[in-house]
Amino acid sequence: MLTDTFGRRFYYLRLSITDVCNFRCQYCLPDGYQCDHDRQFLTLPEIRNVAQTFASLGTEKIRITGGEPSLRKDLPEVIKTCKQTPGIKQVAITTNGYKLPEMLPQWIDAGLDTLNVSIDSLDTKQFNLITGHDKLDTILKGIDIAVAHPNLKVKVNTVLMRNFNYQSLEQFLAWVKGMPISLRFIELMQTGDNTTFFDEQHVQGEEIKQYLLANGWSEQIREKTAGPAQEFYHPDYQGTIGLIMPYSKDFCATCNRLRVSSLGKLHLCLFAEHGHELRELLTEADSETVAAHITSLMSDKKVSHFLQDKLTGATKHLAMLGG
Repeated sequence: MLTDTFGRRFYYLRLSITDVCNFRCQYCLPDGYQCDHDRQFLTLPEIRNVAQTFASLGTEKIRITGGEPSLRKDLPEVIKTCKQTPGIKQVAITTNGYKLPEMLPQWIDAGLDTLNVSIDSLDTKQFNLITGHDKLDTILKGIDIAVAHPNLKVKVNTVLMRNFNYQSLEQFLAWVKGMPISLRFIELMQTGDNTTFFDEQHVQGEEIKQYLLANGWSEQIREKTAGPAQEFYHPDYQGTIGLIMPYSKDFCATCNRLRVSSLGKLHLCLFAEHGHELRELLTEADSETVAAHITSLMSDKKVSHFLQDKLTGATKHLAMLGG
């Protein structure tokens, strides 16, 4: 089992397979994707090696991220490769859902367990303003298809922004009342490229937490492979609400996840100063050697990110590592 010097155990790998994204979200890539490196992303054999190595170290869950992972034509094979790895119990994906109705059946056939879709507004015009794309109706149609599948967990991610969607809380709650999904509000995080936007738009999730607790919602117990969300349920609602609050006290105390970038670097934290090169080992070494190297790097993991000090590390934008 992978552990760090603070006694935290790591069951969960976030695996980026591309940093390319076709959306232009205000908080991430407002000017669109700008390539500043060779686009030699992890190959399927390298991804297989990553999955096998981390599974041997106790990883039980792999989340496939981007950029936008569905831009890779071999995404169904990536899902299948991860799902068929002994020891991996859950495969998830985070996507903008721009072709969800068309692509989802292939992902489910490949073994997908959990679908996370980013929807930052339920208003068509506002969604277009935030993302640069008029795709909300298509994405919501895909959500309906996903919810109808009995073995698929469905989550929706919403980044909180004061002047874009913060006033739409009641609209989101009304949607969740009849929709059996987990809707997670994510605090806007500062990155290297969005400092001004962050200062103008950041909203603390604690405000929503207190609202939920005052209106009949109760907190759920987290599973060991769960992400960082605090989950809340209400007896009158089919769906649940999650809050991801990286600026809250002790947020990092329950950290259980590591990240591998689409270029084959191990990132011990989303906001680490740098990644650790794995790619040469993935192509040349056996899995035991790769596992030993990863284990040795765990002593470098810090007790916390330093976002509260406005230190964002090497993360210029969230598409670099998929959040």
